[in-house]
Amino acid sequence: MKQIFFLLCCFSVVVFANANTWPREIPLKSGGKITMYEPQAESLSGPLLTGRAAISVREKATDEPIFGAIFMEAKISTDRDSRKADLENFKITNVKVPGLDDTAKVSKLIELLEREIPKWNLEIDVDAIVTQLKAENLNNGQPDFNNKAPKIMYRNKPTTLVLLDGEPKIQQDKDLDAERVVNTPGLIFKEGNQWNMYSGGIWYRSSEIKTGWTQNKSLSKKVTEINKQIKKQEKEQNNGEELTTKPEVTDIIIATEPTELIQTNGEPNYKTIAGTMLLYVANTPNELFKDINTQKSYVLLAGRWYTAPQLGEGPWEYVASDKLPADFAKIPEGSEKDAVLANVAGTKAAEEALIDAQIPQTAKVDRKTASIDVKYDGKPQFKKIENTSLELAENSNVTVMRDKDGKYFALENGVWFTSKNAEGPWEVANERPKDVDNIPANSEAYNTKYVYVYDQTPEYVYMGYTPGYMGCYVYGPTIVYGTGWYYRPWYGSIYYPRPVTWGFNFSYNPWTGWSVGIGFNVGFMHFGFYGGGYGGYWGCPGYRPPYRPPYYGGGYYGGNRINTGEVIINGDVNIGSGNRNNIYNNRNGVTTKDVKRGQTRSSANAGVSNRAGTGQPTAQPGVSNRSSNSGVWNNNKGSNTRPATGTSNNVYADRDGNVYRKDDKGNIQQRNNSNRSWSQVNDASRSRDVQRQAENRQRANTRASTYNGGSWSGSRGGGATRPSGGGGMRRR
Repeated sequence: MKQIFFLLCCFSVVVFANANTWPREIPLKSGGKITMYEPQAESLSGPLLTGRAAISVREKATDEPIFGAIFMEAKISTDRDSRKADLENFKITNVKVPGLDDTAKVSKLIELLEREIPKWNLEIDVDAIVTQLKAENLNNGQPDFNNKAPKIMYRNKPTTLVLLDGEPKIQQDKDLDAERVVNTPGLIFKEGNQWNMYSGGIWYRSSEIKTGWTQNKSLSKKVTEINKQIKKQEKEQNNGEELTTKPEVTDIIIATEPTELIQTNGEPNYKTIAGTMLLYVANTPNELFKDINTQKSYVLLAGRWYTAPQLGEGPWEYVASDKLPADFAKIPEGSEKDAVLANVAGTKAAEEALIDAQIPQTAKVDRKTASIDVKYDGKPQFKKIENTSLELAENSNVTVMRDKDGKYFALENGVWFTSKNAEGPWEVANERPKDVDNIPANSEAYNTKYVYVYDQTPEYVYMGYTPGYMGCYVYGPTIVYGTGWYYRPWYGSIYYPRPVTWGFNFSYNPWTGWSVGIGFNVGFMHFGFYGGGYGGYWGCPGYRPPYRPPYYGGGYYGGNRINTGEVIINGDVNIGSGNRNNIYNNRNGVTTKDVKRGQTRSSANAGVSNRAGTGQPTAQPGVSNRSSNSGVWNNNKGSNTRPATGTSNNVYADRDGNVYRKDDKGNIQQRNNSNRSWSQVNDASRSRDVQRQAENRQRANTRASTYNGGSWSGSRGGGATRPSGGGGMRRR
């Protein structure tokens, strides 16, 4: 066996390209080869990922292989749009081959692998990380969120909830040449003595803002012209095609306080959930359940559970995810309501959601070209952030903070900037405000603590954010959306809204992330227009229709009052998919994933390990060259190796370097290097561990192929194609 490793390290390697599956092979001139099986992620700390992989080595083609394990670490450069991550700064930290004790020869093997494996330009699916890691160290306890139930209203016919941020705030709109309600995501303006509102493709009218809305069947000349502009923009947003969704006239509810609307299409239609004492409501866009044992109703809102004695009656009370009736955790995966498992403590789906919430979206920020435009409504006005040494600007278009030394930090679209003055000039920051981690949840700047500075060079700063920046928070054993707190907006000559938790029916899907849904129809508008960047009004992807002056900001989300970008709204909008998932996209001076598809990192001089160079190419956001073996650490960008031929991807390694395989009959066997044989594993604990690795590998494939395959239906009330055992699929 030692002779094999001595010869191995003396052989040169033959280079091959274009490999998309595991296991991978490094051919040797002697006719032998090194085979590397799909790696297993072990831990993630910021962008630093560690893992292990089983390997086998043959000196010659006719030799029996010897098996062992390699342990590695790398920095991940992520693109959550495609749910892909490049592995950079790849390093082998150890090799364990049972029976091989010659450390010098092990060092030579490490040297060879470290030279060859980085040439593969390895890429990992985010879903592989999600399924393989454990959430043991990810639980950040119970932040001081406000879980008190908002006002929950129930209706049994199609109804639209229109939110106002407090009592109506009316300003003259120059573009409309009319008075307009500015503190709402909807279009509400006055003509004569009549208020007009566009909602879900329908025009409504009323003599009052907060009540009396009915369909407007006779549009004035002015409203007709505005309607033409809206329809034109709807068509443009729909790839130049006419909308096929038929608008539906609904009742209108105007809310001036945090409110959620739950509704059924007629009386509730209850159906059973196999293996449980739960019923679910089938004719609703909400997640509504009844516990047969207690006859109590349950609803899932923004990742939080609430219960009441009856569906149409209060009071609604908060129920922690680990205090739910036990039957919620028994909802079968692959069933109609399995998407809620991500919000039920102790389930695999909940653990995966916790892990996903810790995976950062990373970016490289160019010091020379990245810029920010900070504006204030008048002179800068700062208020103290409780329990910190920081102050927050109240009247800025972006998040601006001042520290105790008088240094200013501005955060926009996941990039930190700094200045000696509140009004600039601004430059890319090398660090975050030192007290940012202590910002409490009742501050509107709470989510800024989830944007990090990882590394820097004279040319670039490496930053990233986790989903907490976008409102997805780890809360005990599950995730939730929003903090639950109401944040007071800024009213001056400009109105700046704040993030919200309630009113948009935020719900989580294991494949597509958080989405917003309004009702049976397409909500308060068909589409968003002149959108305020990622997130939009009040921290959700809801945008006002046209004629919105840019100075109204367009939304506050991710720590930003943003004023660029567009998001389509048609029934539901996903916060965790498509081009809305990576807010670094299309921003000058900011790139994610340094290598273009098909280009090796050595030729691009890209990646953290080689970032001192210049001329690094810009990544192509949203492009995903998935292989049929999705959900694994793939090689999609040009390879210096080749796929293994005639070798199954069924070999696994444990932390001690022992190697196992799962045969075609499901038996777990361990490799014995001394006699080059496989023997049955009788240890139940080890068998379970290998079985878990196999299941996680398959689960990663399912998640990734589901995300990429577009089998999820985003239309409300439409069916969704659900893969078996995928961990949840939502009908929306």
